[in-house]
Amino acid sequence: MKIAVCMKFNLRTGVALVAMLSLAAPSLPVSAADIPSNFTPPNSLAPLANALLPAVVNISTTIKASAEKKQQAMEMPQFPPGSPFEEFFKDFMDKQNQQQNQQPRHAASLGSGFIIDAKKGYIVTNNHVIADADEINVILQDNTTIKADLVGHDVKTDLAVLHIKTDHPLVDVSWGDSDQERVGDWVLAIGNPFGLGGTVTSGIISARARNINAGPYDDFIQTDAPINRGNSGGPMFDMKGGIIGINTAIFSPSGGSVGIGFAIPSNLAKPVVEQLIQFHKTRRGWLGVRIQGVTDDIAESLGLGKARGALVASVTPDGPAAKAGILPGDVVTEFDGKPIDEMRKLPRDVADTEIDKSVAITIVRNGKEMVKTVKVAEMPQTEEKDQDPDDQDNGAEAPAPAGSKIGALGVEVGAITADQRQQNGIGEDVKGVLVLKVDPNGPAADKGVTPGDVITSINQEEVGKAADLTARIAEAKKSGKKSVLLLVERHGEIRFVAINLTKDAAK
Repeated sequence: MKIAVCMKFNLRTGVALVAMLSLAAPSLPVSAADIPSNFTPPNSLAPLANALLPAVVNISTTIKASAEKKQQAMEMPQFPPGSPFEEFFKDFMDKQNQQQNQQPRHAASLGSGFIIDAKKGYIVTNNHVIADADEINVILQDNTTIKADLVGHDVKTDLAVLHIKTDHPLVDVSWGDSDQERVGDWVLAIGNPFGLGGTVTSGIISARARNINAGPYDDFIQTDAPINRGNSGGPMFDMKGGIIGINTAIFSPSGGSVGIGFAIPSNLAKPVVEQLIQFHKTRRGWLGVRIQGVTDDIAESLGLGKARGALVASVTPDGPAAKAGILPGDVVTEFDGKPIDEMRKLPRDVADTEIDKSVAITIVRNGKEMVKTVKVAEMPQTEEKDQDPDDQDNGAEAPAPAGSKIGALGVEVGAITADQRQQNGIGEDVKGVLVLKVDPNGPAADKGVTPGDVITSINQEEVGKAADLTARIAEAKKSGKKSVLLLVERHGEIRFVAINLTKDAAK
């Protein structure tokens, strides 16, 4: 409960810009005998800090006054020719417009970064540190300021690479292996909190694989090392001086450190940085599927046993998955030899896969396990739907069609009319039955089904009329199933919904 509140607060307020929460590995009971007899805490971090500080930089950006503000010159009211107010207002308006056009540039010290290649002058930071900047300046430990160019940036992982040209001697740092780090390992964080300059803090790794819904590849390291505003983009080091994380976010009701900070793991950041340097953009693997998590109800309806894997909700026509024969309703349980225990692991594994590589994917279909071979393609730069539901309602209210009540689901459904297609933004190719009413106390309402949704299939069999739903529900109950799996379409988005049949709505 506390975690949920923290996430809601952090995402709503944008405190420290990013966050991420998932579940740490389950802890096991230990005894004193399990603790190494030669364990001793470090006497001092000074030698390590002194060696690393020259590679950490401060980043300052300059943002020009908004062009829109400059163009929003005040217009003078219209007066009759020769009016005594005309000259007065003309002088006043001229002064106002001149002040707007002379708005100063706004400079702010925003964050931190670190030199990853001293010879070539490459620097890594967070994307949000340099976003929308017109000029970027890098400030070295000795206060030398150098203008930087943006090499490339990636919004999804919040990473950016800068480049500087200088004869000034630079010091770089090397990547460590974040996968080897354990909860409880010591870490060192260096950054530019509150614009004060190079600052060193230390702590331990508090948790691994945190998911805060900041992006599709969330896998943050959580630490209690004090991280404050301005630390964003700075490095997190292990005790050997290797970069194991990039400090990106904190949870903080006050704006200061409360011991909950998040860093992008080095093993996630390194390939992104390499691609930004080489291609000035990311090149991620792509399957061409939309997926969702597998709940206990969905697992039961599909005969999976325990909840696991990633459920394929839809497949892009002519995409890699479609060509490999993967269908909506398939559950991906293994990708390229790596088990997919939970849905969010699949996008990361696919994104890290080499373009054009053929990999084996294990899926479960109708309770049977099978293996498909798919050739991973490059993810398109844009995968957004150009659809605005608000534009689809022309204000005309169509008469409500007659419907059929499906008591086991707690819904009333009917045929999809032309008016309903227009009113609810339903494509001409969408087939199924339209949800007309939803019992607020019924099982469908519990799963977020709303009027205007289209039920296109049940238990992976197409639906053409209300009787199809009734027949499939009866079959499921007869076979002892506790739930049925609906495929629901809403404004072009498709998802599976498992309905528990043990909670029948009043008929």
